Amino acid sequence: MTYRSAEPAAPPSPRVKCLLVDDTEENLTALEAVLQRSDIEILKASCGSEALELLLQHNDVALALLDVQMPEMNGFELAELIRGSERTRHVPLIFMTAGSRDQNWQFKGYETGAVDFLYKPIDTHALVNKANIFFELHRQKRALAHELQERTESLRLNEMYMAVLSHDLRNPLTAILTGAMALQRPLADPDKLLALAQQIQSSGRRMGQMIEDLLDVARVRQAGSMPLKRGPASLDTLVGRAAQELREGGTGRRIEVAARGDLAGVWDSERMLQVASNLIGNALQHGVTGTAVQVTADGTAAHRVVLTVDNEGAIAESLMAHLFNPFRERIHQPGRHQGLGLGLYIAQQIVLAHGGTIEASSGDARTTFRVQLPRIACESDGRGGF
Repeated sequence: MTYRSAEPAAPPSPRVKCLLVDDTEENLTALEAVLQRSDIEILKASCGSEALELLLQHNDVALALLDVQMPEMNGFELAELIRGSERTRHVPLIFMTAGSRDQNWQFKGYETGAVDFLYKPIDTHALVNKANIFFELHRQKRALAHELQERTESLRLNEMYMAVLSHDLRNPLTAILTGAMALQRPLADPDKLLALAQQIQSSGRRMGQMIEDLLDVARVRQAGSMPLKRGPASLDTLVGRAAQELREGGTGRRIEVAARGDLAGVWDSERMLQVASNLIGNALQHGVTGTAVQVTADGTAAHRVVLTVDNEGAIAESLMAHLFNPFRERIHQPGRHQGLGLGLYIAQQIVLAHGGTIEASSGDARTTFRVQLPRIACESDGRGGF
């Protein structure tokens, strides 16, 4: 299974949908001509059953114009079915009729949920004005729903920040305080002194990395993408540095690095080092113990370079779609220090800011992360972030 993280170009704003229902083709054509605009999508039905089918196919219809006098299913019966469904009951309905101006018809129309009742021949000016009101209300409803979603996500992330501060940072802080208390007592064994110092140093580094990760998330949220400092760099050099630093971390796992082709480019060196370190570190943490992590830097293509990190061990299919989410749910493994679940998210944001792509694939007991970068980092378009 492959999960591609690269974000597509921002889609245009969705058009507002308007449903027209009339058993006379000429009437449908005339109504469409009156209401048609580039930001309006017209749906047409010649009978009630077609209208119901269209409502099932299309979500978020802003307005429905219903002819009253239709064979098989008249407008009132259609309105009752629309109002009887949870999915469509909130669609505003305007009835149209060429019949008499009997008030009983109007009362029946309003009883079945109509917001207005128009008589044929339709006053096109009045129709357009009424329709525009509902179209604008629908746009405002969409905007409010989007804002609510953003605020909900922001609240969730703020709660995760608090959880990190109250839980994840507390573990290394406790280790530092415990080590400091032990150093206050006389210790004659130099090996114990060295072990305590290493424990304090290791815990301090873990806290520092967590804080840097949180700051990176804050930078993305504030700027919309990861800020970069571009300059000449070589991918094989960066990958080599990342691999060596992780080897010195004493994981006991082999890191096999291969490079081919021209790996020069213009990138943010420190950020790309962070990408390589995060991907290799993720493979070391989650791969099968005792197996090697294979890292390949490929510069044989003219305009791009490719970095792949491969390890033994598969990722559950249920987790694939959430790999690059910040603060994703983590699987706690006994005996292994857990990060904040931000490493892959930060790597994704750095790659996107460079104009590249990142994807993950997992199957047959192997997992591969693949990064493609243009040789010259593009200006960020602000489509990263949340």
